[in-house]
Amino acid sequence: MTEKQPLDSLTRRRALTGVAGVGIALPVLAACAGDDGPSTASDPAASGSDSGQGGPLAATADIEVGGGAIYPNEEVVVTQPTEGEFKAFSIRCTHQGCAVAEVSDEGIVCPCHNSVFSISDGSPQGGPATAPLEERPITVSGDQLTLG
Repeated sequence: MTEKQPLDSLTRRRALTGVAGVGIALPVLAACAGDDGPSTASDPAASGSDSGQGGPLAATADIEVGGGAIYPNEEVVVTQPTEGEFKAFSIRCTHQGCAVAEVSDEGIVCPCHNSVFSISDGSPQGGPATAPLEERPITVSGDQLTLG
């Protein structure tokens, strides 16, 4: 004769149902959390620098004239609008705070709602953003770029 278990006890079926529910919920929650990880659209040399310690961010040769590179660890995008002129801006879009994902021919592009910002002054050029990207101080010393 088999014993009946009380209704409040944990059965194998209840445990498996709970595990399956968690397995479904985690990817959904992760998708809602946003993307604060490294940017794959930026220059490979961009990840791994530690300019917060006062060290160089990049070599000037790493930033193309008329283009830029995104440094997600430092939360900065560096551009070179004209030869020898370097600008740095926050990677946080002024529309809803998403991290910009690329620097294209159009400008600095936010993937969330397609806002585009000028590489010269960070001003909005298209999309829903109406305020410019926050400018960050950048120093050129020889062939090295340093934040601050």
